[in-house]
Formats: sequence, structure tokens, C-alpha cells
Amino acid sequence: MADIGLHFIALFIPVSPAFGADTSGSTLDRLAFVSQKLAEWKVVLGGGALIAPKYEGSDEFDIQPIPFVTATFGERVKIDPRGISVNVYSLGNLNFSGQIGYDTGRNEDDSAHLRGLGDVDMGAVVGGMVAYEMGPAEFYAAFSRTIGGSEGLEARFGVDLAHDIDQFRFSAGVSATWADENYMATYFGVTAAQSATSGLPQYDIGAGFKRVDLDLAVTYRATDHWLVRGQVGIGYLLGDAADSPIVQEAFQPSGMVTLGYRF
Repeated sequence: MADIGLHFIALFIPVSPAFGADTSGSTLDRLAFVSQKLAEWKVVLGGGALIAPKYEGSDEFDIQPIPFVTATFGERVKIDPRGISVNVYSLGNLNFSGQIGYDTGRNEDDSAHLRGLGDVDMGAVVGGMVAYEMGPAEFYAAFSRTIGGSEGLEARFGVDLAHDIDQFRFSAGVSATWADENYMATYFGVTAAQSATSGLPQYDIGAGFKRVDLDLAVTYRATDHWLVRGQVGIGYLLGDAADSPIVQEAFQPSGMVTLGYRF
């Protein structure tokens, strides 16, 4: 997976023009436009660090830097590290959205346990989500298809809760993820050829629920611009996915700390 490195924080520092400089050109006009749009689009730039299993089912952990940018364009388009989401239709508290993103795949060099299984290529992800808001809760069902890589289909069902207290936002989410045979075979199955090169027993697997997750997070608004967020994830692999010889540990915890600047 990604190499261990220092997290970064992107800062925009206003610079005054030098004495006697010509300030009538288009450069300052563009800077003014960008500054205005950053405020309108609710852009957040930042980064942090993530500790998570080296791959889904690993009992080893990696610490990874996670630079990110998020932005909201009007009321319909959102960009975050996962990709682009477009709200295509709303009916009261019911929302339908389309999503475009990517799947990073898996590299057999991520762990000695994966040697001989080969790499899973990156792929583009297209999908959609239907969500219903009920007070502080949002119930959702999200579906995604990977084009390239696993060529798999995933469906995630869950509920998110959020509550604000002064400068803090507390949030929690519970979800279950189902995957089709293509996805399950790619990430948890072992073919005869892979068995011969890896030493793992051959393993056939079909579609089914692969995991459940609980996420807890706290976001602190230190100022009108600076945000600090801490998040803990508790995942658990289920059924045939958990029984795969690729899986070393069904319990999949993770943790993340990020610092962001909101324009």
C-alpha cells in the first residue's frame, strides 16, 4: 500500500503586492475570483494520517498519509477523496445521487501473505445512492460497479447519525456490505493457479455479505476555518469472506486523524 510519510496541510496565505507594482492586471482579478469561489464552494484542504490493515483481511497494519480536498458546488455536486457525487433528484427528505470514483485494487507486495496471488488492478467505480433523512439520522443504500480491476458489484446499507454540541460534531455510522461473485472471487478467492504459486489452498467463493462496520467520529471546529477530526472504525468480515485463506484476521479496526482548512 502507500508508503509511510508525513501528512501535509495546504495553506493559502494572502500576499500583498510589492510597493509600486501594477495591481491593475488580471492576476489579482483571478486571485479575487478564486478566493470568492473557495468561500462559495465550501472548499476544505488538509491532510492527516490513517492506520488501517494492509489489505482487507490482514492482521498487519500500515500508517499512511492522507492528503485530501473536499468541495461543494451549489447544492448538487460534491467532491471528496472518494470521487464525485451528484444529487440528481430530491423529493422531500428522499435524495437520489450518482457517484464516480475509483478502486485502488490490491498489490501482492502489500504483504508476504499475498505473494503468488498476483495484483488486483485499479478500476473506475460508478454507482448511485438513495438516502432518506429522518431528523439527525440518514438511512441509505449505495450501489457501485467497478469497471476494470475486480469487475465487481457492491451494495452497502446503513444509517448515519450526527449531532452538534457547541464547536463539536459527533457522528456515528453502522453499515453492512454485500458483494457479488466477481468481487468476492477477486479479493477472497484462490484459483488453482494462485494456489500453486502462493501455497494457499484453493478456495471458491460466491456472492454474499462480506462485512459489517461501525464508525465513530468527532469533528472540532477550532476556528471559523480550522477543523480537526478524529475517527475510529471497527469492521468485521463475515461468512465465506472471513473463512478465506487470504484472511488472517476477521476483525478490521482502523483510526484516522485529520486537520483541514475551510475557506
